[in-house]
Amino acid sequence: MSPVWYDNLPTPIGRLRLVADEHGLREVWFETGRHQREPESSWTHSPPALAFAREQLEEYFAGTRQLFELPLHPRGTPFQLAVWQELERIPYGATISYGELARRIGQPQAMRAVGAANGRNPLPIVLPCHRVIGTNGSLTGFGGGLPTKRFLLAMEEGVARGDLFGLVN
Repeated sequence: MSPVWYDNLPTPIGRLRLVADEHGLREVWFETGRHQREPESSWTHSPPALAFAREQLEEYFAGTRQLFELPLHPRGTPFQLAVWQELERIPYGATISYGELARRIGQPQAMRAVGAANGRNPLPIVLPCHRVIGTNGSLTGFGGGLPTKRFLLAMEEGVARGDLFGLVN
């Protein structure tokens, strides 16, 4: 069994728990949210092992990083992995609909399945599932809650405009 490390990162949206193994970042959990869980007993709390991810997430929240360059190791089904890979292609500060995401992976009729895979994204923010919205432009479910999704989208929009409006520290 490969070693797994975790660390906690304070952010403007609350504490995030980062989880990695020897292949890369595996998970980012919100302090509160529907998919939160405790670290497994075999995992080791190791801030140095997560420094690579911590630094880039801190830069993201400071408004100085728009693209993550991290080794990633999400675990999921082939369909989920296809959806999550496509999330990486959504530009910073932009949004797309679930229907568009389904079209981009070549399965235009799979909007609900895409929504379910998006909801199980183990690497929110890094694989920006918060940039996926309803067809009518409405904000829909997000593992960190809709206020967090709203904050992330507003922060990115402000950074893209060059005006943070005091959203980030």
